[in-house]
Amino acid sequence: MLMRAATSTLLVIDIQERLCPALPEAQALVEHSAWLVQVAQRLAVPVLVTEQYPKGLGSTVAALQEHLQGAAVVEKLSFSAAADDALFAQPGGERQQFVVCGAETHVCVLQTVFDLLARGRQVFVVEEAVASRTSANKALALARMRQAGAMIVSREMVAFEWLQRAGTEQFRNLSKTFIR
Repeated sequence: MLMRAATSTLLVIDIQERLCPALPEAQALVEHSAWLVQVAQRLAVPVLVTEQYPKGLGSTVAALQEHLQGAAVVEKLSFSAAADDALFAQPGGERQQFVVCGAETHVCVLQTVFDLLARGRQVFVVEEAVASRTSANKALALARMRQAGAMIVSREMVAFEWLQRAGTEQFRNLSKTFIR
């Protein structure tokens, strides 16, 4: 099961101002998620962003927001971003494959992944672009998602599968900037 740019949506879950300080891997989470967003945008993959209770947790962190021009932002109170139809009503929400990054791995990411799988979507969780307050919770969540049928992937897997082949101008441009 390969990820394809034409059928994928990148889903960025709850990388917010007041949540990130509690995450030991916050800097890597933001950097890796920003990398994914930029690759998605260059390959015309829709990007959807969620914010859990932004009145309390703040908006998406500034370091990520600067890369999110044109991305739909869905506010939510349910832990799962897929608990209702709001996510699916956005451009990209109709796609079959969801590439997922965000926080927290064992709460909002996990519940969203389970709901996406229940709706028949193919789900790819980017291991280095998800975070929890503890490494044990992250590991347990990744194991549960894998057991449920989600694919646990790296961001380079995402990029290379979206690209599909070398020797193109698109590959040369992306590899110079993002793949070293």
